[in-house]
Amino acid sequence: MADWGAYYAKDEGDEDEEQEDGEAEPGEFRHGGRDSLVFLVDASKAMFKSMTDDDLTPFDIALQCIRSVYTSKIISSDRDLLSVVFFGTKESKNSDNFKHIYTLHDLDTPGAKRILDLDKYREEKGRSYFSETIGHSSAFSLGDALWHCGNLFSNVKMKLSHKRIMLFTNEDNPHSNESAKTTQAVTKARDLREVGIFLDLMHLEKEDGFDVSLFYRDIVNTDDDEDLGVQVKASRKLDDLMRKVRAKENKKKSLCRIPLKLGDDLHLTVGVYNLIQKANKPPPVKLYRESNEPVKSKTRTFNRETGSLLLPSDTKKAQTYSHRQIVLEKEETEQVKKFDDPSLVLIGFKPVSLLKKHYFIRPAQFVYPEESLVSGSSTLFQALLIKCLERQVMAICRYTPRRNIPPRFVALVPQEEKLDNENVQIKPPGFNLIFIPFADDIRKIDYPEIVPANEEQVDKMKEIVHKLRFKYRSESFENPVLQQHFRNLEALALDLMEPEPIEDLTLPKTDMIDNRLGSLTEEFKELVYPPGYNPEGKAVKRKQVGDGNGQAGKKAKTETSISEAELRAYVRNGTLGKLTVPVLKESCRNYGLKGGKKQELVDALVDYFNKN
Repeated sequence: MADWGAYYAKDEGDEDEEQEDGEAEPGEFRHGGRDSLVFLVDASKAMFKSMTDDDLTPFDIALQCIRSVYTSKIISSDRDLLSVVFFGTKESKNSDNFKHIYTLHDLDTPGAKRILDLDKYREEKGRSYFSETIGHSSAFSLGDALWHCGNLFSNVKMKLSHKRIMLFTNEDNPHSNESAKTTQAVTKARDLREVGIFLDLMHLEKEDGFDVSLFYRDIVNTDDDEDLGVQVKASRKLDDLMRKVRAKENKKKSLCRIPLKLGDDLHLTVGVYNLIQKANKPPPVKLYRESNEPVKSKTRTFNRETGSLLLPSDTKKAQTYSHRQIVLEKEETEQVKKFDDPSLVLIGFKPVSLLKKHYFIRPAQFVYPEESLVSGSSTLFQALLIKCLERQVMAICRYTPRRNIPPRFVALVPQEEKLDNENVQIKPPGFNLIFIPFADDIRKIDYPEIVPANEEQVDKMKEIVHKLRFKYRSESFENPVLQQHFRNLEALALDLMEPEPIEDLTLPKTDMIDNRLGSLTEEFKELVYPPGYNPEGKAVKRKQVGDGNGQAGKKAKTETSISEAELRAYVRNGTLGKLTVPVLKESCRNYGLKGGKKQELVDALVDYFNKN
């Protein structure tokens, strides 16, 4: 699933840090607040009964899922805040003095110590340790647990951009005989939603099935722009649960929120998102040698002549034109870089078939309505999307993401929503924002003249391609360098004896390829390459089969003839020196040219074809 919300929007105050050429890279945006996530885990005895052949309990699956999120957050979003709360416990540990609620981790940034804490309660030994130290109880109140989670968010002093609770349980009706506790839980869930805290149900499988409608249909809620509703099918395996968690753990963070102008007096507000972004190693952090604390660097500007400290108001920018220095104030430099107000301006519509693959110049972005800024944006956006899908057209727009970036022409290609069998969104509804190249972005390439393959060679290659076909998924091939880097960091932080081994999935599976192809490789080589061709080294001459008397025939001569068209292509591309000396001598002999050494042969052929 493409997680199109896992990137950061840029604060208004950061616009002065734009690149000089005005080209914005996806990774340089920053979000105004921090994501916060509370894992609320059911710790009753039902969660500790194994439901799988590998002796994993629903509690084990939940903790493995939380551990995976902790690890990924340390790598990708270490500023986000995470918390783990158990309910249905015998012991109580929380700041609100609620019974049967145990707060393992308060809302704070993830770290190695927290992962080690989770590992204490995993698998068979961990479950026994949990029962001995924390214990189980059925006298809990889910309303109190939700109340405590809400207070965890309130106690955080920093700005939070998104607040979410993930509830892990395999009990579909925890308060079946207690109507007062049911009413309290429903009321508290509604109160949390009103203050912007959203509750997601990650329900695990139970013996007689999990019925969401018994209790959690009125408890779990989603915000108005959520693309994922309540999951009806319970998770039985860790992979299923992880897909649901990854789909919900990140808020869709926009790169920018701008108006989409459909006319002079008609516009709606949309958010622009990154669908995918290149993963890089995190930059190194400089530490002070004595205390091992991060080093903060400060830059100051001094007058070269007097040595006095210069303030920002004392510095100006200048540009030299015709031996004359033009001095500009800060306000003037900002006005020079401003082309248009941030917006998407509709120019017209074109058929989607006119968009060609070779127009690609940079990764696409995604456009989705932003109802919170202009009321009615979602309705108008949906109507525009439906009509574009019906007529198979794309909207051509002028795109200015921020005020200091030059405008680009883009195509808004409509995309219909797609869900999988478990109602998890595969593709969101909206427009793919495709950057259209200018004339200068497209260049013509002069391809060298090559000898076309004959029909027999083409048919043989079709057989090879058919044998090697497989269903490609980009997420199935991880960057081995990055994976090894993060495994090393994980082993260092968790005091492991050695890092977890990784498999380089980018390497070709030669054994499987050889088994699939069989003799096709040799048959293709005989059709295409000259006798004695060895791709791993120099050409090896093969002996001809002898006659009936057992005498070996003469050695096969290496092919030295080459067509005039091929020679002209080598001369035009300046690659004549790649040919062997016998081929060059044979070519010179055919045209009556003289030469001894290789360079002399090359010069003679170049002079001949330049004159003729």
